[in-house]
Amino acid sequence: MKKDILDEASIFLLKNGFTVKKLTRTCFDIVARKNTQILLIKTLQDANAVSEQYANEMIKVSSYIHATPIIISEKAGDNLQDNVIYLRFNVFTLNFHTLINIINNKRPFIRRTKAGLTASLAGKKLKETRENMNLSLNKLAQKVGVSKRMISKYEGGTSEITINKALKIYEIFGEMVFHKVNIFEYKMLLPSLKKTDIAKKYTELGFEAADTNKVPFDIIAKKDKEIILTKVGDNKISESISLSKLIDADNLVIFKKKKPKDVPSLTKKEFMEFEKANELIRFLKDF
Repeated sequence: MKKDILDEASIFLLKNGFTVKKLTRTCFDIVARKNTQILLIKTLQDANAVSEQYANEMIKVSSYIHATPIIISEKAGDNLQDNVIYLRFNVFTLNFHTLINIINNKRPFIRRTKAGLTASLAGKKLKETRENMNLSLNKLAQKVGVSKRMISKYEGGTSEITINKALKIYEIFGEMVFHKVNIFEYKMLLPSLKKTDIAKKYTELGFEAADTNKVPFDIIAKKDKEIILTKVGDNKISESISLSKLIDADNLVIFKKKKPKDVPSLTKKEFMEFEKANELIRFLKDF
């Protein structure tokens, strides 16, 4: 089932102009890019199987490369409903049908929160649309089943309302009076509380840096537009190299015994001797 979702998502994104890279044994299965839009996607049958650690790693990496982390699944205990945005440890979670609509610029306005299914009303647009239809506050209040005062409150700003009230308003005005959920504006940065010596050194050089798990690299560092994916040790680095090309990042290997030939590499001692960020960046660019 997971393979079916993975293949369907990959083929769909390719047909819609994305470059797609599949990964194995990582916290996300797909990295997809179209222009400046980058998606980190985890696919599985039940979203409840995603651990908080995996979700946090997706968020962490996404924050460094300006990507959107997404879980695509058929259910989270119960089946995921079409055109509804869920959250699993703060990662957007949705079914494949909803992904299709989002990529086709049909953004949903219903979210699943602790309060259940809700929607966010655009108050100014609601008032404008109601007045254009010559519908009084009283009349709208009767149709929705709330007080006139509540409708005035809705029109005064942004309000989260239950799905029952949202559907009644939708039947009258359509989706134009709701705030759409734009998953591509998602921004969240998780601090790296414990840092290895190498991550600390990046920080001393002026980079934002974090240790990573369940991804093809061990440390991700960023300074302005420069992103560096660092692998520590002598293990296979091919997935990290292909990933870096897709997201416009540089690779660095801090090797222990065997120096790789195809990427910039240093011993830990050599890395720790850098005094300025631009010296390291120049070393990578000159390779």
